[in-house]
Formats: sequence, C-alpha cells, structure tokens
Amino acid sequence: MNRHQLGDLETRQVRRQLVARAKGVPLPSARVARAPLLMPSSLAVALLRLYDVPDPRCPRRIIRGYDRLHARRTARMCAAVALRLGHPEGRVRDYQIACLLHDLGRAGLDRELFGKIWSWARERGIPTRPREWRAVHPKTVYGKETEEFLARYRSALEADGIPLDAWATEQVEMRLGYARRLRRRVKVVKPQLHQLGVTWQPWMERVMLYYYYPERLATAPLWVKQLAEVSVACEQFEAYSNQERGRDYYVRTKERLQDAFDYLERLRNEGILSAVVVQAVQALAAAGTFDQILAEARGKVLSSAERRYLRSLRVEEAR
Repeated sequence: MNRHQLGDLETRQVRRQLVARAKGVPLPSARVARAPLLMPSSLAVALLRLYDVPDPRCPRRIIRGYDRLHARRTARMCAAVALRLGHPEGRVRDYQIACLLHDLGRAGLDRELFGKIWSWARERGIPTRPREWRAVHPKTVYGKETEEFLARYRSALEADGIPLDAWATEQVEMRLGYARRLRRRVKVVKPQLHQLGVTWQPWMERVMLYYYYPERLATAPLWVKQLAEVSVACEQFEAYSNQERGRDYYVRTKERLQDAFDYLERLRNEGILSAVVVQAVQALAAAGTFDQILAEARGKVLSSAERRYLRSLRVEEAR
C-alpha cells in the first residue's frame, strides 16, 4: 500500500468514526483482540474440503459442505475465547482444527430436505437433539434416538409429503444420531488428516460431541470440558447470527443478538455452559472482536443499534 492509499484509508477510518460518534454509536477499543486463524490458510481450506462428499444418489455429483463458512467463523471465535481464558497457543491450535470440523457429521446435508424435516419437528414441539430427546423419551435406548424418531413419526411425515427413504433417514441421523455419524466420517478422513500433518486426538472428538452429548465429558479433564463449552458457546452465538441457517432450518425470519445471549444464558442455567465461558464471550463481543464475523454471518453490516448493544455488554468476568 503506497502513501496515498494509506492516507485514503486513514481518511475513511476517521470519517467512519465521526459518523459513528454523531449517531451515538460507541466504538470498540482501539486494542481489539483478534479472532485469529492459528494455522496456514491453505490448511484451513484443505480441512474445510473434508465437508464435501459425493452424493450417494449420483456419485459424480459432489455435495459441497453446507457448514463450511459457519465452521470457519466459529473456529476463529473459539480461538479468541480459548486464548482469553489462558489456554496455551499450541493446544488452541489443535483445538481450532476440531472447531473447524465440528459439523463434519453433517457432511452431505441436503439443505432443503434437512430443513423440511426439522422445521416440521420444531413446529410440533418434537425434540431435535439427542439430549433433549432423551429428556422427553427416557426409555429410548441410548444411541437409538434416530430409530425411535423414525418409528414414531414416519407415517406423519410421509402424510405431510416428506417420504422417509434412505436419504431422508440420513438427514435425521445428522441430528439425532450425530455421534455415530461423526465417528464414521472421522474414520473416513483420518488418512487425509494424516497427509495434512494433523494428529487426530481422542479429546478433539469429545469436544465436537459436547453439545449433543454433554454426558460424555463427565469425567474429562477440566481443560477439555472448558474447551468443549467454548465450542458450544461460539457455535451457538454464530448460528443465532447466521442468516442462511436461520432461513434454511431454524424457522427464523430475523437475527437478534439479544436472542443469542438469551440462549447462552439458558445453556448456562442448564449446566451446559459455565459463567466464566459465557462472560468471556460477552467481554470479547463488547470489545468488538466479533463484529466482522457477525457481519459476515448476517451477510450485512451490523446496525448502529446492534453495535451499541454489543458495546454495552461489558462484564466483570468470573474467575
């Protein structure tokens, strides 16, 4: 960048600051923490390609990973929170790989069909996650939530024009049978991970499963449990701001930052998240660390009101 370009950039930055102040929009600190990518961009791109799979109905067709951009944004947020909480950078680098691949069990997601099935379920108050399913149907054999869903609702879904063939069954498994689906996919991609120089460790998969299967981390080391919480908090924060996801399968017409933090608070009350993790996310959001990521998830810049809301989130973090 030459001197004239630098001057133009500084002028634009100053102009934006003056406009923001005129509108009463608080500005983030000049020392905003980064939401970093702790690996070469080429490695991140190669890892995200693991979400792409052949369509079993037409093997020459590749289904591009629906969750790739969401995963990249989430991974950057996770690294920022984990570093703020004091985890060593080497560990966070490995952790970020797990965060990039946290939705790998949904490789092959059919956006339209997946959306139809789970919108149908949500509209009827039917549990859509394994831990929620087991709370409502405690007699379901552990790990057989997919089969129980199909047994209970196949007829009703088909009557509403959603035939539950083998392909649709996979879309159900992507939620209610996520653990076994993730395990299968990790087994398939391990040779590619090895070629990329990635050493896959058991704790990484446990972190990826925490949202759906928190009981599996009951005896995990505290640092693994905390990283799992960070993953859930950041993934849900991004998802609540993700316009594409909201439209496709959350039955949502508008994204509100307040809704995201309300949900994080609900997870804290349920014991899924700790106060220290929620407050770390809030502190970084208040500092402006996530502004650009949230704008990318929205597909548009944050409004003045939204930036004011984020700047107001300053909290005294728990220790």
